[in-house]
Amino acid sequence: MRFKFPFVAICLQLSMIILFGLFVGYENKWQYYAIPYESWVFFISLLWDIGNIHVMTFLGFGFLMTFLKKYGFSSVGINLLIAALGLQWGTLIRGILHHRQKFYIGIKNMINADFSTATVLISFGAVLGKISPVQMLIMTTLEIPVFAANEYLVGEILKATDIGASMTIHAFGAYFGLAVAGVLYRPGLRRRRHDNEKSVYHSDLFAMIGTLFLWMFWPSFNSAVADTGDHQYRAIVNTYFSLAACVLTAFAFSSLVEQRGKLDMVHIQNATLAGGVAVGTCADMAIQPYGAMVIGSIAGIVSVLGFKFLTPIFAIKLRIHDTCGIHNLHGLPAVVGSIASIVAVALGVADKTTMAKQAAALGTSLGMAIVGGLLTGLILKIPIWGQPPDQNCYDDSVYWEVQYTCFVHLKARILSKSCAVM
Repeated sequence: MRFKFPFVAICLQLSMIILFGLFVGYENKWQYYAIPYESWVFFISLLWDIGNIHVMTFLGFGFLMTFLKKYGFSSVGINLLIAALGLQWGTLIRGILHHRQKFYIGIKNMINADFSTATVLISFGAVLGKISPVQMLIMTTLEIPVFAANEYLVGEILKATDIGASMTIHAFGAYFGLAVAGVLYRPGLRRRRHDNEKSVYHSDLFAMIGTLFLWMFWPSFNSAVADTGDHQYRAIVNTYFSLAACVLTAFAFSSLVEQRGKLDMVHIQNATLAGGVAVGTCADMAIQPYGAMVIGSIAGIVSVLGFKFLTPIFAIKLRIHDTCGIHNLHGLPAVVGSIASIVAVALGVADKTTMAKQAAALGTSLGMAIVGGLLTGLILKIPIWGQPPDQNCYDDSVYWEVQYTCFVHLKARILSKSCAVM
């Protein structure tokens, strides 16, 4: 790690600087004297959205993954690392793909770069605790081009509607991560559950902080790139009520499926967000608030049932060990949202797409995610990236200076001296 990780990280950053110098410039149209009042309002709203999405990317996703008792530094720290790389790489790849020449940075470019980063952070959840920082850098550089190609195909070629990116971000990120996790499956971690793959009271509380940040700012995520006016208004309102309805059904079914009716914090941390994922595809459609609430309610139920029943099946039968349960928070709700968009088109509440385009977009996203994830997993499986051995998984001390390690050693020495005296 002392030389391998710095070498890869520095080479990637130097590559970003060189490529930005060749392909990226400032956008000039935001000169203050040339912008009418309406454009300023739009500009300020975009700045507000990018701030909210940044909160989701760096705080929400980061803290949501701190539930493991000895993996908090890595959850938040590596989240920051890959987000910083993803913002640069996503900006570059999307710009070249859409312009095929030198392009100019605007606020929407930065928002879309955040979206590409969110895709990798979703996939990160499936392999959390089981791969090295070097592997995460490699995974980021490989996943974002596949994501950008799929996004271009869905939005520009198929002309499907996916304003909140349920298909292009959530479904893609989830199934890409699951495919990688399947290739990197470790039987030794599943024969007997790893002692570090558990939470403690304070780690679950930190993860719940991430949930709250994501929950509060999700309307900005789903409405950031919507057309101003009715479309953006509907995206905000529909997401708002879908999330609210999702919370109640998630709490209800968590109590229903657990013994003695107790709530499971894993369900509450994750399933309460499923409504934001599910409503994303049709967030800007005129589905009415009650329609958004139906979608959110179904998503909350499906997510809880996924955590309770599907996660063990994936780990034991399919040999896909999903650390964070991204299939239940992102994958299944995204599929629910895609189906909801097809129903909405059939009912005539969407005027820019067709049922066939929506179905094709879902199939394309799943197909490219699985194929891309399998190929990425094979590359990450090459034994040169510093993957931790089974006994050191889910432990910050492998890659971080951790204070509690010194405390444990000191405690052991004190105990050994006490035993010697006795």
